[in-house]
Amino acid sequence: MKNIMILSGAGLSAPSGLKTFRDNDGLWEEYDVMEVCSATGFRKNPKKVLDFYDARRAQLQNVKPNHAHEKIAQLKEKWGKNLFVITQNVDDLLERAGCKDVVHLHGFLPELRCLKCEGIFNIGYEKFTDKQCPKCKSKDLRHNIVMFEEQAPAYATLYSLLHQTSLFISIGTSGAVLPVGRYASMCEKSILNIYEKDANLERYFDKIYIEDIISAIDKIALDIENFMKDGNV
Repeated sequence: MKNIMILSGAGLSAPSGLKTFRDNDGLWEEYDVMEVCSATGFRKNPKKVLDFYDARRAQLQNVKPNHAHEKIAQLKEKWGKNLFVITQNVDDLLERAGCKDVVHLHGFLPELRCLKCEGIFNIGYEKFTDKQCPKCKSKDLRHNIVMFEEQAPAYATLYSLLHQTSLFISIGTSGAVLPVGRYASMCEKSILNIYEKDANLERYFDKIYIEDIISAIDKIALDIENFMKDGNV
């Protein structure tokens, strides 16, 4: 059986009410990204960075998975190991929708990482303050998020799975961080969902939905069904 990859970005979770950096009224407007999302910023002012991610966890607690998260979870349940679910998002909305085996390329907001033993543990939506590593009891901790200027270990998983993928689906990402157009050209068939037209990106894909993911996801699910039957989208 052929394999499918769904690679999602901020456009998947935006309909749930999560602010993104690229929205006109988003996080770019409130924060200097290099102060709160870079390794340099963390070394310079760790408290500011940790407070930023505390606020992101508090926001995450107050939103719910949307129809697209739920549909992807259903697709994963149906296609199992033949569907790779990869996301650039650090939220837990796919997991809360019931999706299994999600690969988070840029880390996971509910988790902290111990700088002493490298252990990773989940704090849910709580604040960073006064936490200690359950394994070694160290309080030398940080958010488990890949910041600018840092390596993203999960990219190795992404590239490995891409070489096994026949149908590549890009949801809610502009391609500014990852070259999704190149990924599409590596696969037999490809589908793009973005909110605004982008001719430079669209030229790499076989099928394109310029619309909100909430309205596109059921069409994409049907495309997957068709692809698994006869190889067409």
